[in-house]
Amino acid sequence: MRNLANVGGTPLSSMRALSTFTTGLVALGLLAGCCTDCSQSNPTKPTRTYTNPVYPGSMPDPSVILHESVYYAFGTTGNQRTSDGRIFTVLRSTDLVDWECVGGALQPPSTDRRYQYWAPEVTFNDGRFYLYYSMGGVEPEEFQLRVATSISPQGPYSDAEHKLADCDQNRFTIDAFPFRDEDGQWYLFYARNFTNEAPSLYPGTAIVVDRLIDMTRLAGDCRVVVRARHDWTLYEANRRMDVYGKTFDWHTIEGPCVVKHKGLYYVFYSGANYQTPSYGVDYVVADHPMGPYRDQGSLPRVLQGIPGQVRGPGHHSIVPGPTGYSQFIVYHAWDPDMKVRWLCLDRLLWTESGPRAAGPSFTPQAAP
Repeated sequence: MRNLANVGGTPLSSMRALSTFTTGLVALGLLAGCCTDCSQSNPTKPTRTYTNPVYPGSMPDPSVILHESVYYAFGTTGNQRTSDGRIFTVLRSTDLVDWECVGGALQPPSTDRRYQYWAPEVTFNDGRFYLYYSMGGVEPEEFQLRVATSISPQGPYSDAEHKLADCDQNRFTIDAFPFRDEDGQWYLFYARNFTNEAPSLYPGTAIVVDRLIDMTRLAGDCRVVVRARHDWTLYEANRRMDVYGKTFDWHTIEGPCVVKHKGLYYVFYSGANYQTPSYGVDYVVADHPMGPYRDQGSLPRVLQGIPGQVRGPGHHSIVPGPTGYSQFIVYHAWDPDMKVRWLCLDRLLWTESGPRAAGPSFTPQAAP
């Protein structure tokens, strides 16, 4: 979650990510006098809890920002419209646990109802809110990145009327994530297709980064952040893709989310087929936003499903808690019937082995 442009004094692309992790102190009070029945003295206030999902409605690919002590979450709607005729569901909360729906975010940029709209990502810069998203699905493997603007976090957002073009003119570009570094430079991380392969390098969807000239234009100097190198990211074996004239063992890495922590840049991502138990979250790390990135996991180290309990957790945001002393990962996971992807929440922990989610949880947890 970005600073909307500053969190704790550290500029970020969104309040979805904090660059430092701090600990709080508990103040101890002194009890005056004495009581013969100690069990009746100084009663403990019950700890408030929550149980996932925190929103049991459809909220795929959640993007969450914090603005003036209020959280706003944005979710994919595909080719559907919200009740106000817009695109992308918008929720609002003050505590990350209790959410209310406040309508839709984006005014439809096309009257053609065949178009799909995926993966909204919202940030803030110089008094305006920017909603990055993907539009496509009419032609095979063709999605383009676009951006819309608003003066209010919950919209309505109006499209800027041009796409953000990939430097290699790739026809499939999705899951944009804007990130502002401490020097003020903005970057855009996104996913695109790669059809080539090499030993330990699989064809499939993977993540690149480019500089933003301004909030609506890319520099055209994209660099590879992470490509699939491990079997757990398999999307589909023997996948025939006529648009490329080939059949692939296709792997997928998508949904980037960037956090600067102790001077290093962590790009979290989701991998595998979102409909399968394999789907989960891992990361790579670098010394600069443009890379090179290292430390790719051979399994989803941050977040992965639990057989019989949690299926397909991923495509997430990372946000500060209401007190600012902890970070949380907000992600989607399937309902038991696999009809909708719910909104879920767990703490993010920075361990000696790297970042890990305290989940996915399905039992009561201490509320933020």
